[in-house]
Amino acid sequence: MRVEGHAVCLPPDIDTDLIIAGRYLRTKDRSIWATHVFEDLDPSLAGRLRESVIIAGKNFGCGSSREQAAVALKEAGVVCIIAPSFARIFFRNAINRGLPLAQADLSCHEGEQVVIDFSAGIVTVGGSTKEIPPLSPRMLEILAAGGLVEHWRKRE
Repeated sequence: MRVEGHAVCLPPDIDTDLIIAGRYLRTKDRSIWATHVFEDLDPSLAGRLRESVIIAGKNFGCGSSREQAAVALKEAGVVCIIAPSFARIFFRNAINRGLPLAQADLSCHEGEQVVIDFSAGIVTVGGSTKEIPPLSPRMLEILAAGGLVEHWRKRE
């Protein structure tokens, strides 16, 4: 599995309330969530997420276990998130929603081309390559299907 996009750089400790504020969760309309992603961090950020790879600091997705955070990022066009560490529940929510994650501590320059090859276990940013821990075969199957629900539908 291979994913690529342009880099969007974020600091460490991005919590789920920064990803999508609770005030927007009264609606189930994912397109509204997508337009308000990271609004309290940087109101212009949602418009730069289409076909992006977020490169963040440690502890991405900390805070509440709201599944809508992963959904909102995927709906906004994020194709992958790379960080040195993730909150455990966010990690599973993202995989289950078909949003790939890679663990790596990378320097980031906004807009650089990023390529993640999950099969080879490498990420390339601006010509520099780094190894990443592999995802399990089961996680790769879920991601390839587009998420856990789609994975189970294909198995039936």
